[in-house]
Amino acid sequence: MHPAYKLMLIAWAAVAAWVAFVILLNRKVHPKALFALFMVELWERFSYYGMRAILVLYMTSELAKGGFAFDDAKAYGIYGAYGALVYLTPILGGFFADKIMGFRKAIIWGALLMAAGQFTLFLNNQTTFYIGLALLVIGNGFFKPNISSMIGRFYPEGDPRRDGAFTIFYMGINIGAFLTPLTCGAIGEIEGWQYGFLTAGIGMVLGFLIFMWAQSAGWYETHGLKPEEEAKPIIKGISNQLIPYITTLILIPIAWLLILKNDVVDVMLGILAVGILGYLLFLAGKYDTVQKQRIWVIVLLLLFTTVFWTFFELAGSAMNLFTERNVNKTFLGMTFTTTFFQSINPLFIMLFAPVFSWLWITLSKAGKEPAAPYKFAVGLSLLGLGFLVLTLGKAAAVAGLVPAFFLIMLYLLHTLGELTLSPVGLSLVTKLSPAKIVGMLMGIWFLSSSIAHQAGKHIARFTTVSESKIIQNPEFKKYIEDQRLFEVLSGEEFGQLMKEMSVEKALINEKTLQLLNQGLESPKYAVATLQIQEAIDRANNLSNGTQRQKALAESQKTFLVYSDNGATKDYGIVPQSKASELLDGSISGTVISSLRNDSLDLGLGVFRKLGLFAIGCGVLLFILGPMVSRWMHGIK
Repeated sequence: MHPAYKLMLIAWAAVAAWVAFVILLNRKVHPKALFALFMVELWERFSYYGMRAILVLYMTSELAKGGFAFDDAKAYGIYGAYGALVYLTPILGGFFADKIMGFRKAIIWGALLMAAGQFTLFLNNQTTFYIGLALLVIGNGFFKPNISSMIGRFYPEGDPRRDGAFTIFYMGINIGAFLTPLTCGAIGEIEGWQYGFLTAGIGMVLGFLIFMWAQSAGWYETHGLKPEEEAKPIIKGISNQLIPYITTLILIPIAWLLILKNDVVDVMLGILAVGILGYLLFLAGKYDTVQKQRIWVIVLLLLFTTVFWTFFELAGSAMNLFTERNVNKTFLGMTFTTTFFQSINPLFIMLFAPVFSWLWITLSKAGKEPAAPYKFAVGLSLLGLGFLVLTLGKAAAVAGLVPAFFLIMLYLLHTLGELTLSPVGLSLVTKLSPAKIVGMLMGIWFLSSSIAHQAGKHIARFTTVSESKIIQNPEFKKYIEDQRLFEVLSGEEFGQLMKEMSVEKALINEKTLQLLNQGLESPKYAVATLQIQEAIDRANNLSNGTQRQKALAESQKTFLVYSDNGATKDYGIVPQSKASELLDGSISGTVISSLRNDSLDLGLGVFRKLGLFAIGCGVLLFILGPMVSRWMHGIK
């Protein structure tokens, strides 16, 4: 069995035991519906984060590995627009549930759309790819806001069990987010990207089946069947019941086009953001001084929370590709997949959320709990420190690869920042908002996540790596002492090869060898091969024949070397240490290591600036803290 699958099974076993313990502990306290909805949300988050973990990797992967070979900038644009729309559509889905469908129908329709989206991505071609993303966007809009709202219906206002119920529910979110990189991510990287999407789709179907089973068992009682206040006929001659489905058919091609032409989303969200800020400031003027200044606090903190999420959400885009290209994924004697590192944040959330809950309660009892602006300042500072800690890894980098320890520390600090800022912001909006507009202001607060995803694409593009541009840049000559080699690598023909395949394959391509040896009395460039003993041993231990053959193929390395007669060199089966020595000392090793060093410098340079900017925002909030605290007028 592949080591990644062993890790996956251990994680599933541990989570299954934990979930069983939580349900047994709370089964007499809470209604059965909570545990059903907990499992439904777990599987929905499993589906969502499963796709998120592999989306950018899939888009940028070369055609031979089942990807689309998109350049980084294009992939970041699609990822950003998808994330932005995912946070926009719940506004519409919530409206339909409240006025027409009821929570249950909205959840069912959303689940079916999202499952269809994942299975459409499984088809693995560019036309169905955009349709799949559009289905996921619209499905999320129907599902996401309404499952949380439905839980609230089982607990009347003031019910002491309410907070505990939502704690259990949010545990499901993080369990799903933790398991999916270890499952969908591992399957996608090992078996093929499309199978990662298939796994995510199966997860969504399981969530749907659990929801329907609990409904047939009567666990939901009468909750969520009909809207509390049905809307009057919206379009003359068309039943209100048909409008959500007609709207879905209209929105799918619109979402498809917005994701494809994602620069339009920049303009759309830019206009929306300016309009909202202007409206909030105008609205504040209609209230008395106390309420006006409280709205100012929301506006100010909204700006800072948008900065936080813009940087934080790079985890799925720029950080994902940085991990793939510039992180040594061997840690504590194990080699992990790229997507494994996407599970670290939800794992830390589960570990540290109870600690933070205890911390705030303890400080509050002692009268020392910091005011919201200071918590925001700490959150932004921790976010910035995470990026700066990663840049320290450059000193320990080998061949352009940073040790995984520094990436894990980044995710630890980012998680602590998230726990300091995110729950505080949600709670604060409900306390500071005038009662008549609390729902609207909460929606605007969530809108910041939509803007953050779209803004993140522009920051991620600063880390964009074009291997052909790096190699063809005259500056690359400092790494290559061989003038003939540099001329071939910087030529148009090699550049064309790199558009069709990875640099590793382009270096050993027959065309490259012809160009290098052309005109020489005796060929001096050749291809060498070897097999790594330890990789063969691991492959032979795999019971699955397909996996074994794939692992054996990966144990063989082919690379470009200098040769006396141009004949292929076969080093046979060698241990890992000898293989590393031969690969690092080869022409291929020199070129690839140089490329990694250049991309490492580029990525860490951007992350350093982000870290300093985030810390600067934190310092600014510390300075503004006394003024902002006064504007809150006693609200903690």
